[in-house]
Amino acid sequence: MFSPISTKFEDLPQHIPVFPLTGALLLPGGRLPLNLFEPRYLRMALDSLAAGRMIGMIQPNYDAVGHENRPYDELNDGYEDGSEATLDLQGDDEVQLYKTGCVGRIVYFEETDDGRLLIALRGLTRFRMLEESERLKGYRRVRADYSSFRQDMEPREDFDLDRDMLFETLQPYIDAQGMRLKVDIIKGLSDHTLVSSLCMICPFDPREKQALLEIETVEERADMLLALLQMGVFEAGASEGPSQ
Repeated sequence: MFSPISTKFEDLPQHIPVFPLTGALLLPGGRLPLNLFEPRYLRMALDSLAAGRMIGMIQPNYDAVGHENRPYDELNDGYEDGSEATLDLQGDDEVQLYKTGCVGRIVYFEETDDGRLLIALRGLTRFRMLEESERLKGYRRVRADYSSFRQDMEPREDFDLDRDMLFETLQPYIDAQGMRLKVDIIKGLSDHTLVSSLCMICPFDPREKQALLEIETVEERADMLLALLQMGVFEAGASEGPSQ
């Protein structure tokens, strides 16, 4: 178990290691499990454990170079086609990154018998990438600016969320997507945690995940989440065609 660490906004590091992973969304207050096995990301995690436990999650911007986006499946720790969750296996280590990511602190750490590291990041705050820093031991780093996101570290747990409408839309979305999620388990979450958790685990398109990250307020994020759920239900119904 880790001892608690109080992280103040003013103490956030200027340079952070980043894990570029398509479709893997980390939001402030959210918890993201990661299964690490590629040598440079093992080194990144071990270096982070020794120095503040901070890692930034950021998506590669494959649109900039014409590469295919493949959404990360958080519930299955990998990609839908069974390949490993590393940037190398997506084919281009020089791909540009989106300008906005989220820094998290390692709150769980376990080493497996086969040399993998299982970690969990707790989202702290979003950041804007000012520039890439010099790489260290093969992994990428960036110079981060947190100034636009001070409110991320002091979230309002409850706000004017239409929970009835959200859950009314969520169940058919879960059914349509074949997700392993029991709605009753998450009904007790606070508004903020509920919205963040659903944004992170629902299999939205990587561009939609990035939009959810970049949107300014949690109220706006909740509105976008509901719209995406409704769109997913509609598209699933449309693909089935009219009933006979």
